[in-house]
Amino acid sequence: MSTEISVNRKALRDFHILERLEAGLELKGTEVKSIRMGHANLQGAFARVEGGQVFLYDLEIRPYEKASHTQHEAKSRRRLLVHRQQIARLFEQTHIKGNALVALRLYWKGHRIKVEIALGSGKDKADQRHSLKEKAEKREIDREVSRFNRSGSRGA
Repeated sequence: MSTEISVNRKALRDFHILERLEAGLELKGTEVKSIRMGHANLQGAFARVEGGQVFLYDLEIRPYEKASHTQHEAKSRRRLLVHRQQIARLFEQTHIKGNALVALRLYWKGHRIKVEIALGSGKDKADQRHSLKEKAEKREIDREVSRFNRSGSRGA
């Protein structure tokens, strides 16, 4: 069973998600302890393929207060653990104009910390407005349906 640590909601708003991928994270002990305390923020995190490896940028893990002499940087780049074939495919896909690797969520899977990255193409402003309009319409329809169901059950 997986437990969510952090979610990047803006990624779903700003990108059309084409493909999702689970990756492991290479972390230091103080980073894991800080994540256990809930001090991780995934907002704005993205990944890049560099030198045959995938790195995650802008994942903020606050320093662990109880660390002795060794401490980690809050926003350093972190290596993702991904299979070589997947790295090659991601490298090809990210070189297409408009495509990017964004981090969607950080979660526990057993005793390991995983990150879900997605290959996404950027939405323009019109697409974002359209998505927000559809979401608002769906919310309004759901309200009306529940209001109808509540009033219909009393009269019967």
